Amino acid sequence: MMIINGENLILGRLANYVAKAALLGEEIKIVNCEKVVVTGNKANIIGDYKHRIERGHNVAGPFYARQPDKLLRRAIRGMLPYKVARGRDAYSRIFCYNQIPDALKNADLETVDMLNINRNKAGKFVTLRTVCKEIGDYGR
Repeated sequence: MMIINGENLILGRLANYVAKAALLGEEIKIVNCEKVVVTGNKANIIGDYKHRIERGHNVAGPFYARQPDKLLRRAIRGMLPYKVARGRDAYSRIFCYNQIPDALKNADLETVDMLNINRNKAGKFVTLRTVCKEIGDYGR
């Protein structure tokens, strides 16, 4: 079982890393999903997420969550072949939490340095917590 601390990790790179590990049979738990970052201009990122949500229909979808843990899990699902059994099984082995749950307080948290925002030279980013506050009622 792999427990990853999501603080200051880039969303797309994290999703790719987790999807590959899950397809290999690893059970993965990601904590601090609120602190995962999306690189780019804040206005463009929030505008893109708002457009995705508004494009959907309240009955037919596509449905996008407004909580950071579910938004991260949706991004990971995009990296998996979730319509076939192998992808569904991998997706069921992925767990995301906004904070550190009590059961994992004493566990060793891994941080993957190659996914860290400090390696990004552009410097423009926004956290998932901020994105979710802007697109929905999260944390208000």
